[in-house]
Parts: sequence; C-alpha cells; structure tokens
Amino acid sequence: MRYFSHPFIQDQDVAWETVSTGVRRKILAYDDSLMLVKADFATGGVGPIHQHVHSQTTYIESGEFAVTIGGETRVLRTGDAYYIPPNVPHGATALQAGVLLDMFSPIREDFMTAHRLTPRRP
Repeated sequence: MRYFSHPFIQDQDVAWETVSTGVRRKILAYDDSLMLVKADFATGGVGPIHQHVHSQTTYIESGEFAVTIGGETRVLRTGDAYYIPPNVPHGATALQAGVLLDMFSPIREDFMTAHRLTPRRP
C-alpha cells in the first residue's frame, strides 16, 4: 500500500479543510482501497454536481440535504444514507446545517494531494 492512516484517529486531532463557502471537510481514515471523509455543511452549503471514478456511500450524521444522484433529487435527513456508483453525476445542498460521512473506494488521491499527505508504510 502507498497510503495508510494511523489506526486510531481522534476527531479533534484532524484539521478542517475549507472546500467552498459553507463547506469544509477532514480526512479521517484511509488506505489505498478505502477512505472515510467527514464533511461539515452550513445551511445553504453546496457540494456542486460532479462525478468521479470512485464508488461512494454517504451517511447523514446530522442535518437535512437535497441530494442529487444521476439527475434524481431527494431530501435526506439525519440517519439516512445514499450510494453513488462510479462516474454518476451527483451533488448535495444543505437545507439545514449538518455533517456527512463519505466513504470512497478506492482512495480519493486528489484529496490526498490537496492535503499534501505523503504515502507511508503501515
């Protein structure tokens, strides 16, 4: 493996990265095949429509979001989840402030580059 996070991660030890107005994220745990990312949205924060080669599943830890996947939009709330297949356009808008827990497979190397995280051995 090229990337490998520490086995124990404490939320308060991981810095937030500003993604856009009203949206920030932190990379929590990862290896080459799997990544967990926490995204914090202010009310009105937008994750614009985009697509990537990764499979993604997201758990809504808190808040209310209008989530669009492949042209279909649904309102999802605390405790709900969604799945995005590879290469399907998707995005989310926070109707109420909240937190999303995103899981990606394989790792989002573009996120690693943005954080300037370097590969390391376990």
